[in-house]
Amino acid sequence: MSYTPAASGFSVDGKVGGKPWKLEWGRASRKYIKGEELRARAELGVNPDVLVVLMSRPLKEALEKQAYALYTDTLQTSVDPNLPEEMRILAMYQEVGWETMSRVFWSRYALVADDREHAQAWLDPNLARQLMEWPAPAPGAEVPFMLMLLRGKAYLRMQQGPLHMPTLQHAVQVFNAACETALGAFRAS
Repeated sequence: MSYTPAASGFSVDGKVGGKPWKLEWGRASRKYIKGEELRARAELGVNPDVLVVLMSRPLKEALEKQAYALYTDTLQTSVDPNLPEEMRILAMYQEVGWETMSRVFWSRYALVADDREHAQAWLDPNLARQLMEWPAPAPGAEVPFMLMLLRGKAYLRMQQGPLHMPTLQHAVQVFNAACETALGAFRAS
């Protein structure tokens, strides 16, 4: 693992299952994240056809509302090609869920996928438990948070104000668990 400080943030490189990942903290790269952002990306090399996106429910609702406003704006003649990929995914794929996951979980998170079975294979009980057990002071459900699995890679995006080491460590654990589950479930053939 390597650490690179910067004037406006930092980055850490590591590996999960022998695959490289990078975690960065710094200025937000998405408009829906205010202040600083914690983001991670892992080059997993899993099946590139699998698409699963888990996000905080308030973020999903805000992105859908924003997309609806953009698409119904009578003065706009075309869709902005700079829209975040997350908004296009929400327009193209359905939310999925299942009864064995608690209602409390589904009230906090939304899950969108190309296939419900892919979502179930990725969001195993261990990852779901970690997503519900943030250390105090835990980020609230209203804090933008997203885990994505697409094009063979895993991503994490999260609004993160001043660094709180237990929250940072937990975010790394959540990301590692998501990567390990993906590596086990979606090996590229």
